[in-house]
Amino acid sequence: MASITVFALVCLSLLSTTHSVVAAIDYGQALTKSLLYYEAQRSGKLPPQQRVQWRGDSALKDGSDAGVDLVGGYYDAGDNVKFGFPMAFTITMLSWSTVEFANKLEAKNELSNALDAIKWGTDYLIKAHPEANVLYGEVGDGGSDHACWQRPEDMTTPRNTFKIDEQHPGSDLAGETAAALAAASIAFKNADPKYSGLLLTHAKQLFEFARTYPGLYQNSINVAGQFYSSSGYEDELLWAAAWLHHATDDQSYLDYLGQAGNTGGARTEFSWDDKFVGAQVLVAKLVLEGKVPANSGPWSQYKNQAEQFICSCIQKGNSNVKKTPGGLLWFLPFNNLQYTATATLVATIYSEYLSPKHAPIQCSGGIVQSPALLDLARSQVDYILGSNPNGMSYMVGYGSKYPTQVHHRGASIVSIKKDPSPVACQAGFDAWFNKNVPNPNVLDGAIVGGPNDSDGYTDSRSNFQMAEAATVNTAPLVGVLAKLA
Repeated sequence: MASITVFALVCLSLLSTTHSVVAAIDYGQALTKSLLYYEAQRSGKLPPQQRVQWRGDSALKDGSDAGVDLVGGYYDAGDNVKFGFPMAFTITMLSWSTVEFANKLEAKNELSNALDAIKWGTDYLIKAHPEANVLYGEVGDGGSDHACWQRPEDMTTPRNTFKIDEQHPGSDLAGETAAALAAASIAFKNADPKYSGLLLTHAKQLFEFARTYPGLYQNSINVAGQFYSSSGYEDELLWAAAWLHHATDDQSYLDYLGQAGNTGGARTEFSWDDKFVGAQVLVAKLVLEGKVPANSGPWSQYKNQAEQFICSCIQKGNSNVKKTPGGLLWFLPFNNLQYTATATLVATIYSEYLSPKHAPIQCSGGIVQSPALLDLARSQVDYILGSNPNGMSYMVGYGSKYPTQVHHRGASIVSIKKDPSPVACQAGFDAWFNKNVPNPNVLDGAIVGGPNDSDGYTDSRSNFQMAEAATVNTAPLVGVLAKLA
């Protein structure tokens, strides 16, 4: 009798343990936090409805050295620099999430927050584009900024501005910014048609600038190269053309895509540096909808290459993405979760594109149906939110166990509202960075770099490969969480 009782208790324990893991995944709560994160990354004069209260106004004179108003926008990660290249990609990802899943966001009362997150970025990008062929691509300097550990509210580091223009081009930076503004114009089409039109005007100008004056942006903005060096600009031009076609239905953008000599081939990542997968997926949608011929020109190449990337993520390709023992898609050691997040959004969106057509993907390892792509996305989100060998959520503030020492200046230093005493450049390292204690401010919704390829994670703010969050990490998951919530 005792053995039966023990067996029953063990079964009950197993059931409750399993249930607790499943019950712990609250996609709606994670969605809410993901959008809160962008309020913590805001630069400039904070609005009255600001929800993240430990932050204050910062960098209110940005652009003054050039006589341009560059107040606003986002700090890219755990520092206080505004890097235009990843900021623009962040906005494109937030916009794509919103364009595809607006109804889901609305149902969870998060659509207005998603649009606010986009607009905080697009308002800045519009300011950064004061003339047709001028775009400011950075405020602050990574070298001097990283030498200090200070809150953005009272930082003393230089706020120099850097731009591209006709003599100093940057097709990748201008192209990505065009993509961001074109995608955002679709997101705002119903909510604010006038603003949507303004975004589209800037997007068109920036695409022409990018196309007419070719060049890598870090050759013009040298200080950006150490942190966000671009490997090429062909991908951004295709990505921008795809979004401009989506926004305008203008044949000229379709012609540009159709005449591309390089559609990217099979890619190994989708990121702030490599947009080929994104362009391939947007064109694949046109093929699936019958808007371009499926078997002529480059159109089938775009679609086949998009599907090769997806096949590699779902482990049915010729060269599959590595997985950790715990099941996480693992691309690169430095900030891996940014790549997992974009791959997860691609899988989710492509599932949406395939579903109404009942169309499968023919991978080398077998046929894949639409539901399998959503299953893949769910498995990755569940891992990130705590269903992993460490039982740790890699979204800060979500669940009962999450990173407490995020590599983030503002979060790791006491709020200026609690202690307005200035934090000097070097003093911040001794007083805050080097302390082996949790951050005083919780950076809700931030996705850290994540575990290594063995599922190991070190919760230490000095480990910036794992413990630094970035705006590009969370943005793709907004759409995925909206779909799953």
